Amino acid sequence: MSEATPAVSEQQRQVEEELIRTVLASFADTPDQRLKQLMQSLVRHLHGFIRDVRLTEDEWQRAVDFLTAAGHITDDRRQEFVLLSDVLGASMQTINVNHEAEGDATEATVVGPFFVDGAPEIAIGGDMVGGAPGEPCWVEGAVTDTDGNPVAGARLDVWEADEDGFYDVQYGPDRTAGRGHLFTDDAGHYAFWGLTPTPYPIPHDGPVGALLEKTGRSPLRASHLHFMATAPGLRTVITHIFVDGDQLLTQDAVFGVKDSLVKKFDRQEPGTPTPDGRPLTDMSWTRVRFDIVLRRT
Repeated sequence: MSEATPAVSEQQRQVEEELIRTVLASFADTPDQRLKQLMQSLVRHLHGFIRDVRLTEDEWQRAVDFLTAAGHITDDRRQEFVLLSDVLGASMQTINVNHEAEGDATEATVVGPFFVDGAPEIAIGGDMVGGAPGEPCWVEGAVTDTDGNPVAGARLDVWEADEDGFYDVQYGPDRTAGRGHLFTDDAGHYAFWGLTPTPYPIPHDGPVGALLEKTGRSPLRASHLHFMATAPGLRTVITHIFVDGDQLLTQDAVFGVKDSLVKKFDRQEPGTPTPDGRPLTDMSWTRVRFDIVLRRT
C-alpha cells in the first residue's frame, strides 16, 4: 500500500480480503481455463488497485460515467475504448507481449485506427500520395528474413496522414490518398513516393480527450509513416517509422515510438535530382531508408 493512503485496521483488511477470496471462488468452476485465469487475475489486480488508492464511491461513479460516455461516442467509425487503451499504453504493451524482441527483427507498434483493406496497388517507385497535400518523400529499403536472405514478393501496405494531419478516411468514404500497397522485387527491394510525415492529434473531442486535458497530456502523435509487411512463412509485422529530431518522440500520445524505428529523413533542396528522375524543381523533398527484417513463423 502506498504511503499516501491511510492505514487499514486488521479487521478491515480481513473484510476486504475475504471479499477477494469470494469473488475468485465464483470463477473457480469456469470450464475454459484461459478465461478462468484471465478473470481471476483481473479480480486480483482490480481489487488491488481499489485497495491501494482507497477508491471513493464518488470516484467509482465518475469512472462509470466516463466509460458510459466512451460507449456513447463509439460507433462504426470511432472506437473510444481502443483510444483509451492506446493512451494508457495498454495497446502498446499488448503488442510488446505478443511480439517478443528477436535479434534485428523489425519491432512492431500500434496499427492505429486508420488502416483500410483494399488500398490501391502501386509499382516499385510508384506514388501512393494520391493528391494528398504535403512535402514529397522518397521511401526505399529492402525486406529480409532474420538470416539476411532477401524476401521477394513481400507485400507492403503503407499509409499516412497528409500535412494537415488527416487520413483520407477522415475526409469521407470516397477519397483514397496517402495509402497503397506494393511488392518487393527479386532482391527484396522496394521504393515509393509518399509524404514527409507530420504530427497530428488523435481524436480528442470525447472522454479520452478530456482525460488527456485533465492530466496535462498532449493528444499529438509523433510524425510517422505506417507499414504492414507480410510474406509466406514469415511473421507479419505492423509498424511505423518516425522522424529523427521530432520533438514529440518522447511524448507520443499512444507510446508507439521505439528507438529502432526512428529514421533520418534527409531533406533535399528544390532541384536536387530524384532517384527516379521525377522533376521537383520548385519544392524540397525528403528521402528515407527503412530496411524491414521479418521473423520466421
